[in-house]
Amino acid sequence: MSVALIRPLVVRTVAVSNPRDLLARLPDAAPYAWIRHGDGLVGWGEAARAVVPTGPGRFDRARDWLSSLFDGARIDDEVAMPGSGPVAFGSFTFDAAAEGSTLVVPRVVLARRAGRSWLTTIGDDSGDLATPPAEPGRIRYGDGTLTAPEWEHRVAQAVRRIKTGALDKVVLARDLTATADRDIDPRVLLARLAERYPECYTFSVGGLVGATPELLVRHTGKSIESLVLAGTTTRGSGAADDAARGAALYASAKDRHEHVCAVASVQEALAPLCSALHVPDRPELLVLPNVQHLATRVTGRLSDGASVLDVVAAMHPTAAVGGTPTGAALGVIRELEGMDRGGYAGPVGWIDSRGDGEWGIALRSAQVSGRRARLFAGCGIMAGSDPAAELAEAQAKLRVMQYALEG
Repeated sequence: MSVALIRPLVVRTVAVSNPRDLLARLPDAAPYAWIRHGDGLVGWGEAARAVVPTGPGRFDRARDWLSSLFDGARIDDEVAMPGSGPVAFGSFTFDAAAEGSTLVVPRVVLARRAGRSWLTTIGDDSGDLATPPAEPGRIRYGDGTLTAPEWEHRVAQAVRRIKTGALDKVVLARDLTATADRDIDPRVLLARLAERYPECYTFSVGGLVGATPELLVRHTGKSIESLVLAGTTTRGSGAADDAARGAALYASAKDRHEHVCAVASVQEALAPLCSALHVPDRPELLVLPNVQHLATRVTGRLSDGASVLDVVAAMHPTAAVGGTPTGAALGVIRELEGMDRGGYAGPVGWIDSRGDGEWGIALRSAQVSGRRARLFAGCGIMAGSDPAAELAEAQAKLRVMQYALEG
């Protein structure tokens, strides 16, 4: 399952002066990142890597591998904050049966949190010097697995299935291919995403790059937090139109029901793990540069020593990215989407040696390899869904990564 390039891990974390732009410190080789409002972690190099086997026990296997690795490490951590000491960045595929889930412990991690900054190194090498990011040049787009009309047809099929009572909701995703003149430098995408979408979590793990608005779980000590998003509308042409669209979203029976389903799935997953759990009665409106979402922030306190990966295992997949009920929705996804989502809509984030960490759902993302990128977007399909409107919503979500590629 694993390749430990440095064993045992000899880890040193020291406080450093404010690095200001974390992303600007990244070298060009396989960057790792988790940034929001300029704070977070960036990493590079590999001290250890795990390719997580498929199957229902994959999160347990990942946790056990990390526990063994970190328990055997020699750690000198003068900072002692979440994200200091050894950290693993991870990306898990949406489908447990799909290959591609990975955990990587970088050789170097540079971080900033709550006004403090630190540098973690593993081994003697302090890391590579950053080089200027290279623009990808002209971008050409092509259809992914399905054309737009074909995808609308699949949405219509899903609506008919829902109306029979087979399920309440299913999330259908579509993909788009992009080809650049030159190799796509993930650092270019990260910088654009972090600047334009500071409220989102900008991430890079194993070529999966994006900016997700959806926090699956933040784990600090025994405290946990999750931000549930479901129900979406596009931004308006001006302030008045924007406000009207937001009000319509908030009043929409279809979108409110979709949101209730998503919140209920998170509450059901977290309740057995928590001694206390707070779920607000009403959602908020989260306004992003391209779309508006119904959002509910769930908070709780764990009843035992569960790590963040234990919480991720209990929560994934939520109704926000799968559907309701989960089993029926996953069956419809496999039947109608016709594609492997890879890491899209799967958990992405980081975990430290204390079990703390932050994990999001890999939305608004692309899988980047050389000159090519595969862009993803998904929509929650309900009985009242209109295929043309769902296509428009998916296109609005795809524009996030198109902006990252084009500038």
